[in-house]
Amino acid sequence: MAQVPVQTIHRDPQLFYWILFPITIVMILTGILRHYATVLMSSAPKPLDLRSTREQRSLLHGISLRTNFHVLSPRSFHSRRDAVITAYESGAYLKDPERKGQPPANPMTDPSSMDGMMGMMKNQMAMIIPNTLIMSWINAFFSGYVIMKLPFPLTIKFKSMLQAGVGTKDMDPRWMSSISWYFLCMFGLQSVFNFLLGNDNAASQMAQQMGQMGPQAPQMFGPGVDPNKQFLAEAENLAVIEHHSVLDGVEQRLLEGIRV
Repeated sequence: MAQVPVQTIHRDPQLFYWILFPITIVMILTGILRHYATVLMSSAPKPLDLRSTREQRSLLHGISLRTNFHVLSPRSFHSRRDAVITAYESGAYLKDPERKGQPPANPMTDPSSMDGMMGMMKNQMAMIIPNTLIMSWINAFFSGYVIMKLPFPLTIKFKSMLQAGVGTKDMDPRWMSSISWYFLCMFGLQSVFNFLLGNDNAASQMAQQMGQMGPQAPQMFGPGVDPNKQFLAEAENLAVIEHHSVLDGVEQRLLEGIRV
């Protein structure tokens, strides 16, 4: 029976130093520069007026009541729920009660909304432009290079992820191309950025946003959101709760624990 020949690739060992190290260093420096550029471009948040603060805190109060109802007694929960539902349905907590039932205002005409949209655009540009330049640099100088071989076995499913830009079907999946190393650094340097810049850094926000491939949760507060609909929806959520307390049957449970 003929044996399958072992795959042998003659690779210049200098590629490991002249491709892997430069890409890694450039990715780290780019993340640090992106962080400080985002800090310089970001503007201080404007304080909310009293009515806006009351509107947001009132909705959060209803959500907190719905989430932690089990720590309240039945009498306390029902009194709180009735008061909150009545206020929600009457629009007592709305910032603009006269606009109740009307569509939300155009965010393009709201200066505060425009500031928020401009800040989001600045953050997106700070993420897109450096990565576009790095991708162009890697494609121009390091495209098609195989730089390293992983020391552990992998299945064929990892081939497309680790050998991007290398059109070879019979190559061992453990070999990694320069483009794949770039994507690996993009998602794998978060601990380095957290160590150098802290946990709340702008350099790691890009990978977090790209990793969220599923549908995004709707905004609670923001431009184009109707607060009256949010209050009515939360009132319905509170109305259907069947109350139970963590203290229900606590005496019996305590006695059973003592007997055991």
